[in-house]
Amino acid sequence: MCLILVAWRARPDYPLVVAANRDEFHDRPAEPAGFWRDVPSILAGRDLRAGGTWMGVTRSGRFAAVTNYRGGRDPTAVESRGALVARFLAGDAGPAGYVAEVSARRAAYSGFNLLVADRDELWWLSNRDGDPRRLAPGVYGLGNFLLDTPDVAEAKARFARALETHVAVETLFVLLDAARITASDYGTRCATVLLCAADGRVRFAERAFDAAGTAGETVGFEFARTAP
Repeated sequence: MCLILVAWRARPDYPLVVAANRDEFHDRPAEPAGFWRDVPSILAGRDLRAGGTWMGVTRSGRFAAVTNYRGGRDPTAVESRGALVARFLAGDAGPAGYVAEVSARRAAYSGFNLLVADRDELWWLSNRDGDPRRLAPGVYGLGNFLLDTPDVAEAKARFARALETHVAVETLFVLLDAARITASDYGTRCATVLLCAADGRVRFAERAFDAAGTAGETVGFEFARTAP
């Protein structure tokens, strides 16, 4: 199960905190997180099969992430779900307008959950639910069903408790470990932590895992958010 934990304006010093596990087949090729050569404003990993990404942030502070909806694979889908994240990050549409546009063509994708945010708004959309929803300040959990379903309740509660004290990258990696999947064919490929501070500093860290669950390289980035 993929897992995305999001704290949106839950702390005055960190308007956005994200901790996420990407679960995927180990034979699906992907690049680790980095600034994209063809779109230098985007910091994200990259799916080398379809060209999109599962989670990323831009130098101006735009954020997006997607999870597959369990059992939601549609053989007639015309586009990869990772394109939903990449297109938002590369564009300049606001979150509300973007999810409205995606909602109008939701049938073009296999089942998905999409989160998109700029400095002012965070929105969630699933093509297995109703209309897009603007999220109020708070803590949210998303797996491979809908937002805040019982399967993510325990991880969400641990995340909320962790945010009550000092926010730290390594603390959140430890938290994500409890939800990590280890299996020979499909499992947690990487864990990612994103901290967007009120002073404009952005920290992004990604830790890779192999099929045996052994931690590989951890890459880290820190930069000052630019003007939109």
